[in-house]
Amino acid sequence: MAAGVPTRGQLAGPGFRALYRGAHVEASVADDLVLRARAAGLLVEGAAVGGYAAAAVLGAECAPRGVPVELVVGRRRLRARRGLLVRQDVLRPDEVVVVNGLRVTSPVRTAYDLVRALDAVEGVVALDALAAVGEFEPGAILDHVAAREHPRGYRRLAPAVEAADPRAQSAPETRLRLSLIAHGVPRPELQYAVLDARAAWVPHLDMAWPEKKVGVEYQGDQHRTDPVQWRRDQERWAVLAAAGWLVIPATWEDLYRRPAAFAARVRAALEARA
Repeated sequence: MAAGVPTRGQLAGPGFRALYRGAHVEASVADDLVLRARAAGLLVEGAAVGGYAAAAVLGAECAPRGVPVELVVGRRRLRARRGLLVRQDVLRPDEVVVVNGLRVTSPVRTAYDLVRALDAVEGVVALDALAAVGEFEPGAILDHVAAREHPRGYRRLAPAVEAADPRAQSAPETRLRLSLIAHGVPRPELQYAVLDARAAWVPHLDMAWPEKKVGVEYQGDQHRTDPVQWRRDQERWAVLAAAGWLVIPATWEDLYRRPAAFAARVRAALEARA
């Protein structure tokens, strides 16, 4: 604006839109959580993006749609803005990383904050995703408890660590695993490599019970709508069937609408192969 490009009138026109007061973007730029996080990072000097927005910037796909950006501002008192949560917290130097010029909470600190703030399932979803991209053991979040006496939500940390498994490759996979375990299915192996399959490549299963040769695969929308992915799935399942494996596909409906019925199907398959 100081250079006259854009002018104040152009900024207020249809070619731009305001993300926050004082932060605009061209109207043609698609909106997402990372974009809004980068805009928030311009608002307060020395602040760090935290929570779900930090997870998104770090590459962990665990945030719900429409979640506000969280900005950690130290001890300063600032008003929250629409779409922006302001959190007063003092971060240690090792709890902040810089990603493409943007200060965000580190993977471990982000997981520590989200697990304490979320319910049991979504806390594990966040921990799985962040431990995978940050390449840390889930138990690392417990190290923060010793430095802070009984932080809010600290009782959620140990159960989340026990339930976490960074080998999960998506949020639905984590939710499905936790749902199966909650309905009495034994804990599975994740991303299990079937080494005895007769193929030029090694097939992997989202979830597997190797002693029974039973596997579960979560089928997202791309598995149905992408013809190439659909053909790959059919070939992989045929190879696994020839090796004696029973693969049970799970859909969105199985996870969110009839989890008990799906778990019963998996239990029945495991019992039949006993």
